[in-house]
Amino acid sequence: MSAVGLYVPGTGPLHRVPAGAKLLSLLVAGVALVAVAHLWVSVAALAAAVAVYPVAGLSLLHAYRVVRVLWPFLLGIAVFQSLMGEWTEAVRLCAQLGSLVLLANAVTLTTRVSAMLELFQRLARPLRRVGVDPDRVGLVLALTVRSIPMVGQAWRAAREGYLARGMSGRPHLLVVPVIVQLLRMAEATGEALVARGMDEGEREA
Repeated sequence: MSAVGLYVPGTGPLHRVPAGAKLLSLLVAGVALVAVAHLWVSVAALAAAVAVYPVAGLSLLHAYRVVRVLWPFLLGIAVFQSLMGEWTEAVRLCAQLGSLVLLANAVTLTTRVSAMLELFQRLARPLRRVGVDPDRVGLVLALTVRSIPMVGQAWRAAREGYLARGMSGRPHLLVVPVIVQLLRMAEATGEALVARGMDEGEREA
């Protein structure tokens, strides 16, 4: 099964949209949701974000995996906002966050990392005039995008071990295993970069 945020090969309509157009649309959607800040608009956006998956040829299971990882954070936001303000505001904020995360995940599921890397490199080319390496900028941004699903992977791995040991009722015990998993993934990524000669770049004499 595919992990959250990993590219899923396909020929759906969203797969055929260029990476730049998808990222720009995601940015516009985020700005519009925040600017409008309306309860029913946010709820409608959440429903539309879920509907994107079958339209794009993706299984709703991918959307479920996102919600499964995100729900503790949404619950915390909802409880805090309900205590400090109104429940309608809590619903709006959770719907906004949920819709944007679902849309962002749909983008990463239908966009190759190589396509994102090429896009970021093109966008960073004007920075070459001030001594910035566009290839390194593109690599950093692509790795940032790639690291997002790692959090979901680490959470699932820690949770599976948590349940396998018959533990329940103490979710705070997942914090340390998640951090350990993320450190291991980061170390593996660093070793891969070193193996490709991109460890520290050129050193000053």
